[in-house]
Amino acid sequence: MLATMMNALFLQATMESIGIPTQVQTVFCMSEVAKSYIHRRSVRHLKKGRVIIFAVGTGNPFFTTDTAVALRSSKINEEVVLKAKNVDGVHIDDPRRNPQARVLDTLTYQEVTSKDLSVMNMPSITLCKKNNILVVVFNLNKPSNIEKAIKGEMVGTLIWAT
Repeated sequence: MLATMMNALFLQATMESIGIPTQVQTVFCMSEVAKSYIHRRSVRHLKKGRVIIFAVGTGNPFFTTDTAVALRSSKINEEVVLKAKNVDGVHIDDPRRNPQARVLDTLTYQEVTSKDLSVMNMPSITLCKKNNILVVVFNLNKPSNIEKAIKGEMVGTLIWAT
């Protein structure tokens, strides 16, 4: 969970460096670096044009950080979840075992579940599908990928309903 907070702060700094106001929120008290997650506060920040970055999960055992992001995003009627990874997107096969595995540009939620692709856990994918939230999976380590993803440029893999 601490690593997700560090990633959230890195993402916040990157976004603010290109002029995008952000707010990092967490369920744990970390007042020096983030605000506590309060649903109404999140909605207020969104109305003011700020991006909300959810960090450190739900605070409950057995739920991943992906589940927390999908849950929070669905509660505030978010449209897109950005999933930064250390690979270029969703591959047809594990790129560490198969260097020829190609990156898929787009996928449907149905394809993710039927092919059992390990993008996010199934509860997270189900929440995103049910709430029609797009998921963009991209490589965090490539320069300018965060900026491209934020601006809605094609980067990595887009997962959507149809």
